[in-house]
Amino acid sequence: MAGLTLDSGPLIAFERSDRRVVGHLKEALARGCSLSVSAVVVAEVWRGGKRSARVAALLGACVIEPVDDELARSAGLALSKLRAANVVDAIVMASAARRGDRVLTADADDLTRLGTCFPSVRVVGL
Repeated sequence: MAGLTLDSGPLIAFERSDRRVVGHLKEALARGCSLSVSAVVVAEVWRGGKRSARVAALLGACVIEPVDDELARSAGLALSKLRAANVVDAIVMASAARRGDRVLTADADDLTRLGTCFPSVRVVGL
């Protein structure tokens, strides 16, 4: 079963107790889906201290995927085809494609454009 890869938007929304994100996460876990987050997403949202306490709890339930050479090259190839895309989004999509995951994001337009390079990935917007 496909898992759910989280982009930075859902982590920020979870930190703010957004019910939409909580609903998506509960549904994914009820279906037995694993939750994944790219290490670059952690870097993008992590600020430490009390502010990151809720994010830390969520990350504890996720697999944190490092960026290895193969993943970096896959993302780089996508960036060469879609010049307006950003590195973090490309890595998130390449990471999800590797596992056959869906991606939960607050940035559905940009990630959907990247979907042309990662056609197996379904983007779910908040």
